Amino acid sequence: MTLGTIAELTGAGLEGDPDVEITGVSAAETARRGDLVFLDGDGKAAPQISAETSALIVNEANIHNVPDGMPRLVSALARHYHGVVSYALFHPRHETWSGETLISPEASVHPTAIVSPGATVGPGASIGEGTVIGSNAVVGPGVQVGRHCRIGSGASLVCALLGDHVRLLAGARIGEPGFGVTAGPSGQEDVPHFGRVILQDRVTIGANSCIDRGMFDDTIIGERTKIDNLCQVAHNVVFGRGVVMAAFGGISGSVRVGDAARIGGRVGIADHVRIGEGVNLAASSGVFRDIEPGETWGGTPAKPLRQWMREVAWLQKHANAKKTT
Repeated sequence: MTLGTIAELTGAGLEGDPDVEITGVSAAETARRGDLVFLDGDGKAAPQISAETSALIVNEANIHNVPDGMPRLVSALARHYHGVVSYALFHPRHETWSGETLISPEASVHPTAIVSPGATVGPGASIGEGTVIGSNAVVGPGVQVGRHCRIGSGASLVCALLGDHVRLLAGARIGEPGFGVTAGPSGQEDVPHFGRVILQDRVTIGANSCIDRGMFDDTIIGERTKIDNLCQVAHNVVFGRGVVMAAFGGISGSVRVGDAARIGGRVGIADHVRIGEGVNLAASSGVFRDIEPGETWGGTPAKPLRQWMREVAWLQKHANAKKTT
């Protein structure tokens, strides 16, 4: 597509060369030549924009953030129309398939792998040596599963790459789109997700936990990370090695968690927060800001453990004193 064609498709105002060729879409900081990126929001924070970006679609508030001379489309619905262009450039990903057999003839299944009754393996998928796929599990098109993995009954994998010795318990959902929502002409719209989920070697994902695929980049779970049952990990999250996450935890989009961090049960982490290596988060903590390596935090909003415990003790002391009077 040319930028002029996209302007006609979206109705956005064009500033720059209409003959610029657009061959892909991406996030602003990782764009390559030919990519169209978007900028929306209030425009107060200066975004990182790759020098190789071919063009942007922006709202009025972000025009001042566009590098001089870079072609742009201007629209109040920049994020929405970026999604429209995404679907126009690329066919939507086929996450499921229907065929005459449960295992596609275009799939590659190692002779020593076991695919249990009712399980499906899509075209282009690959199942490694000694891996066991549980009954009624779904391995979607193009999914790559390494050696000696255990995929539990009823689990589903789309847009995913698994290393060796990965274990998914029953009902785990790997690679579904994240919670990307933007305003469109008729109301709220889902935005497309083109990334993957990468589960490195010896990762364990608990029953009925969900790991969303990235929007443009990948969601990555580092080797030997162990995630409990009923956890949610959003798009573009990156876990380091050896992270432990207890049940009912929720990690918002684009969070970074360092190696060997320990996340207690029912912990919530806000989007784009950075958690350092070796951090400990007490159960039910609500984390809204970055935490330096090696620290232990608790409470909501979360704060260093000693400070949080002093505040709890102070509140308890004064609450009990009021009762006695």
